[in-house]
Amino acid sequence: MRPPFSFLAGVAVVVLYCVFTFASFALYPAAYSPVTNWLSDLGNSSYNPKGAVFYNLGCILTGIALFPFFIGLYEWYTVNKRFRLGLVVWQAEGCVAAFSLIMIGVFSEDSGSLHTLWSAVFFILILGVLLGVGSLLFTHPRYIRKIAYYGFIVAAIDVLFIFFDAPWLEWFTVFSALGYVGLMAYNMLKK
Repeated sequence: MRPPFSFLAGVAVVVLYCVFTFASFALYPAAYSPVTNWLSDLGNSSYNPKGAVFYNLGCILTGIALFPFFIGLYEWYTVNKRFRLGLVVWQAEGCVAAFSLIMIGVFSEDSGSLHTLWSAVFFILILGVLLGVGSLLFTHPRYIRKIAYYGFIVAAIDVLFIFFDAPWLEWFTVFSALGYVGLMAYNMLKK
């Protein structure tokens, strides 16, 4: 039996982002710390001339992989039309968030305000998706509720990042959100 496409997309999201981010990190020419450096510093060609392309390409490919992941949430549809409509709304918002991640890679930190705009859009939309999907699926009989609790914690971390805007919080937000994608992919496989 083949694993669901959404499971494969979720695994691709986690693997692509990590591989390209850490490849870029390895090529960063100066001292780099998640405590003092933004993730996007990895994609800045002035700071990271050899590695910037990897980080930016990783954002683009991860964003592309997020589309089938969010579309794959259709596997959770029930006969309840209200539930299905709610999930469609969160799928659409997730796809817009995926597009904004692609734009973060296209408009790297070198692009100034365009990069800042797309980054803000991404983190705000992901907050909505985390809360919306977790709340909606919480009542689904095959959804692992501990994953919803984890998603709510990730959403709280995202809120902290939005308000306190610290590099280490960005790292924590992004990698805990990747953990959520991985857990959702696992739940889709077990479903």
